[in-house]
Amino acid sequence: MKISRRVMNEDGHTSSIRDKILTITVKKGWREGTRITFPKEGDQGPNNIPADIVFIVRDKMHPRFKREENNLVFTAKVLLGKALTGCSVAVPTLDGRLLNIPINDIIRPGYEKVVPGEGMPISKNPTSKGNLIIRFDIEFPRQLTPEKKTLIKEALLS
Repeated sequence: MKISRRVMNEDGHTSSIRDKILTITVKKGWREGTRITFPKEGDQGPNNIPADIVFIVRDKMHPRFKREENNLVFTAKVLLGKALTGCSVAVPTLDGRLLNIPINDIIRPGYEKVVPGEGMPISKNPTSKGNLIIRFDIEFPRQLTPEKKTLIKEALLS
C-alpha cells in the first residue's frame, strides 16, 4: 500500500510530503473487521507525535460462496426430481479442487448438507478449517404433460 505522509525535515521546523510503501501480508482466514496497525506511520509535525495508521479488513463478495464466520456457504441448484430421489452435487473449492458430494436425503425447503473441514481456514489455527454448508435452490418444472401429472399423483399421493 503506497501512502503519502507529512515528514519533518532535518531542521525540525519544516515538513515535506513523502511517499512510503506499507506492506500488508493478508493471512488465510482473516475475518472482516481484522485490524492491521502500523504504529507512528502517520503525519509528523512540530510538537506532534505521529499517529498510527490502521487498515481494517473488509470481505469482498465472491461469485460462488458466502462466508458465515469460519464456514463457507454454497447454494446448489437442483431439479425437483433429483431433490426427491437423490443426486450428487459438484462443489468447486477455493483451492481449485472439485468435491462431488452425494445427497441421499430428500432435499426439502431449508435442508442443508454440512461437509466438515472444507470451509475457511481458521487464522489462529491454520491447520483447521470451518465447514462447507451446501444450501439448495430447488428448480421446479415450468410445465408438466397430463401423463407426467398422473404419474406424479400415483407416486406421491397413493
